[in-house]
Amino acid sequence: MLVMLGMAVGTGNIWRFPRIAASNGGGEFLVAWIVFLFLWSIPLMLVEFGMGRQTRRGPIGAFIQLMGPRWAWMGAFIALATAAIMSYYSVVAGWTLRYAIAAIFGQLGGIQPSHFWTEFTSSWLPVITHGIAIGLATLVVARGVLGIERIARVLMPAFIGLVFLLMVRAVTLPGATEGLVYLFGVDWSELARAELWIAALTQNAWDTGAGWGLALCYAAYIREEEDTALNAFILPAANNILSLMAGIMVLCTVFSVVPSILNNFAMDPRSLDAYPLLAESVTQGKELTASLLQETIFGAGNEGLTFIWMPQLFATIPFGNIFMVLFFSALAFAAFTSLIAMVELVTRVLTDLNMSRKQSAVIVGVSAFFLGFPSSVSSAVLRNQDWVWGMALMISGLFFAIAVMKYGVQKFRECQLNHESSNIRIGSWWDFTIRFVVPIEASVLFFWWLGQARSLDPVGWLSPFGEANVGTVLVQIGLALAILIVANRWLVTRTRT
Repeated sequence: MLVMLGMAVGTGNIWRFPRIAASNGGGEFLVAWIVFLFLWSIPLMLVEFGMGRQTRRGPIGAFIQLMGPRWAWMGAFIALATAAIMSYYSVVAGWTLRYAIAAIFGQLGGIQPSHFWTEFTSSWLPVITHGIAIGLATLVVARGVLGIERIARVLMPAFIGLVFLLMVRAVTLPGATEGLVYLFGVDWSELARAELWIAALTQNAWDTGAGWGLALCYAAYIREEEDTALNAFILPAANNILSLMAGIMVLCTVFSVVPSILNNFAMDPRSLDAYPLLAESVTQGKELTASLLQETIFGAGNEGLTFIWMPQLFATIPFGNIFMVLFFSALAFAAFTSLIAMVELVTRVLTDLNMSRKQSAVIVGVSAFFLGFPSSVSSAVLRNQDWVWGMALMISGLFFAIAVMKYGVQKFRECQLNHESSNIRIGSWWDFTIRFVVPIEASVLFFWWLGQARSLDPVGWLSPFGEANVGTVLVQIGLALAILIVANRWLVTRTRT
């Protein structure tokens, strides 16, 4: 379970969840977010755990066994989507490693963090940290499942402990109560807003790891008598609890620091020079208020919130440098354990193609380095890949639901979820969710985000070279699907089932 929790918990828990929760009202977002925990994350985790237990194979072999040889391309697409994410996620893991080292050696103090971020991302260092991250993950995976377990036994308790310490520190800061009220206070009228539900569903799809194929690969190693259903409930629930802890940590810190920034500005307007984003807003004639501060902080994007604002916020609280080290260490641990899971999935696919584990891991590591190289030198390429393959995860979740429907939903539930070693029984609600709810959710998410992309770029929305538009999604995902469908027979003949 520590290994699987390491798979589920990643940078999205610490840097994406707090921003999305804050941008969508706090408490009302949590309501929708919990709903989709039970309507997306847990149902798909049950599918992955059951498929792994039954087939003892990676995605391609699992789909062949469950659906028949004609459908190997579906499992291959799931593996390809995760492999593509792995290639640029390694770049992000490298960022967290660099910032953890910088925090330890005090390199983030005394300068504007935005300058440190700009200098770092405009140099060749991201290529080096990308190589270190994928190299270390490859080394762990090459040593086998026991190697992954050993790392998880150290990193995951350390990660949980660090997040807990940071949360406790945050809630004890002056003014932290306002952050808690904002995060947990519910404006029930806001639940009528469709964007809120889309944001909550998207966070579940990208955050818990459900539908990625990662849990499927790890579940292939579980004991026959393992409680499949209970584990599938515990994993996404524990993941979301850690996300909530991270949200408390970030929001309490922000709400505590905002008054001091306002007070400093009132006494000395030049104090705003340390916050270039705010200084730009004030220069444009905007009044510096608490709401503008919060809007600027949470609207800075994932990278801006984490790598620019968090160092600035920690610098204003007592013992901030110590907690900055803890924060970026926790972020690096989360990124690394998730990266290991992605490398393991792709390695498992190659071992199912009759390659040795070490050979497979080396091929995966080297390929990931070169595929991730463009993302390490260009933030535009990274954002493009994140957009395209984040969209592909909706299709992956749909494919898992289709696989169970082809096999027989009730048959799958009785044989793989409600087996003799299960302490809890999964009812027919799951059948309905897999048959109808998950396909509807996946379709709504996919076409909603395509619609948003079209509205943001109404002229060039079909261009295949856009950073985050409709054309680039359709071309890249469509090309991947076409190649895999054509290669289906080859995949079947090479894959061990």
